[in-house]
Amino acid sequence: MTHRERILTALQHKEPDHVPLDFASHNCSGITARAYEGLRVHLGVPPQPPPAVFSKKASTVIPDETILRRYDVDARPLLPGSPDARPDKDIAEGVVIDEWGVTWSRHGQSHFYATDGPFHHLDEPTLKDLEAYSWPDPADPGRFRGLRERARKLRRETDYAIVLSFNVGPMTIGQWIRGFSQWLSDLLINPLFSQGLTEGITDFWIKFALRALEEVGEYIDITMFGDDLGVQQGPIIKPELYRRMLKPWHKKIVEVLKQRGNPVLFHCCGSIVPFIPDLIEVGIDALNPVQVSAAGMDTLHLKKEFGRDISFWGAIDSQGVLARGTPEDVRKEVKHRIEDLARDGGYVLCATHNLQPEVKAENIEAMYAAGLDYGKY
Repeated sequence: MTHRERILTALQHKEPDHVPLDFASHNCSGITARAYEGLRVHLGVPPQPPPAVFSKKASTVIPDETILRRYDVDARPLLPGSPDARPDKDIAEGVVIDEWGVTWSRHGQSHFYATDGPFHHLDEPTLKDLEAYSWPDPADPGRFRGLRERARKLRRETDYAIVLSFNVGPMTIGQWIRGFSQWLSDLLINPLFSQGLTEGITDFWIKFALRALEEVGEYIDITMFGDDLGVQQGPIIKPELYRRMLKPWHKKIVEVLKQRGNPVLFHCCGSIVPFIPDLIEVGIDALNPVQVSAAGMDTLHLKKEFGRDISFWGAIDSQGVLARGTPEDVRKEVKHRIEDLARDGGYVLCATHNLQPEVKAENIEAMYAAGLDYGKY
């Protein structure tokens, strides 16, 4: 069975020859630069050439092919480029402004965080503010330059599943532009502005996605985007508010992504059990990261309750076991999640988010070794 067949078989809720493995096929299954440096040294991988940057803001890189082949990873990322007209602009040490007008800041070697934006300081936002806003161009040629060539090369020269990663969706972009707490408040006290903002972002998003799919739709296997609906303890908002204010926009996006029949992978952190039926209804095929350390995210329950209708992609605890456990703890964690999730297919194994600097190389090695040992059907 090829790597591509392995993943697609699992997403069809059939058992492949082996549980598929992912490592950095999209923006939430990778590794930070500092963690990668430890892994590189541990494995004896030469420092040159340096790894490609996956996300500057998240401090993530794309692992060397020798590492991905060592772990028999089944998928590879396909990333759109940066816009020509408004690339990220460094305005000071550790401070960047992006194409949305959002200011990103970092302290030391941390991630970048959205610290300011075009609508952060509006006390009473209106639709006129949206009309006056300078929206990014979804058709900016920089986004698509070389994309088709990279996709075609991956398709013709490898047998890996190709994941077209669109990063985040309209909720997350809205939170960056407006500010997280203000965005939440707008859902209730400024609903017209909230809907106008989400509609504008979704319109941009769909035009961007359609153009990308024109370029590479014949070569890719999976499309990916994400919006976080949960925190550690529970949902960010009430499910009924999501269904009224946000679910219709997710549905529009998924309908566009599925026009060519490719499965859709959706990243959604936190405790999100109440939303899973909604995600199934809008057409999501696979759920990432399956944050098992969050409230209610018990993998055996998730598989029994929803496993016929949605696949699970992730589930190896990066907050606790990978960050603070021993290699033996990691092996037990992998065995546990495979036993819970892999029956009848529907499971792709990886960590529950990008591997942070505190995750030791020995634990990364243990995760993939255990995946290969315990993942045979």
